[in-house]
Amino acid sequence: MLDSVQIRSATVADAPILARHRADMFTEMGQLEPVHYDRLVAHATDYFITGIPAGEYVGWVATPAGQDRVIAGAGVQIRPILPRPDKTGQRLLLGNQGLVLNVWTDRDWRRQGIARRLMEAVIAWAHERGVTNLVLHASNDGRALYEQLGFSATNEMAHPGPFGR
Repeated sequence: MLDSVQIRSATVADAPILARHRADMFTEMGQLEPVHYDRLVAHATDYFITGIPAGEYVGWVATPAGQDRVIAGAGVQIRPILPRPDKTGQRLLLGNQGLVLNVWTDRDWRRQGIARRLMEAVIAWAHERGVTNLVLHASNDGRALYEQLGFSATNEMAHPGPFGR
C-alpha cells in the first residue's frame, strides 16, 4: 500500500488543503472549537499563500499514485534563531531553525507509514539546507514516531497570552 503513495512538494495550490489539515489536526486533538474552524482555515490558507512562495513555509504532501487527492502532509516553518549552544553544549546553533508542523494523515490512510515518509522528507530537506535543528509539538498519537526518528522531549514552556490581536 505504501508503494502506491507519492510524496511531492507542497505548492500554493495546496494552501486550502494544508489549511484544512491544520484545522482537522487541532479539532481532533480537542484544541479547536467548531465555531473557530472556518476562521482558522481562512487565516491558515492566507498564510500558506504567502508563506510558501516566500520560503517561510516548506511543505510536502502525499497523494495516492496517479491521483491529485492529498491524503497527508507535513511542513516546516523556517525561523531565524539567535545563536545559542545546543543542549549538549558541544556545538553552536547558528542560522535557521525549522518548526515542524501540520503533520496530518487522513484517517483512512493512517498507520501505513505515510507520516514517517513525510517526516523523513522533512529531515532530509533540513539536513540538505543546513537547518540548525528541528523542533515540534507532538500530539500523543505522534510522539512515538517522532522519538523513533530521533526527536527528544525538551524543557519548553508556554505562556497563554494573549499579547496581540
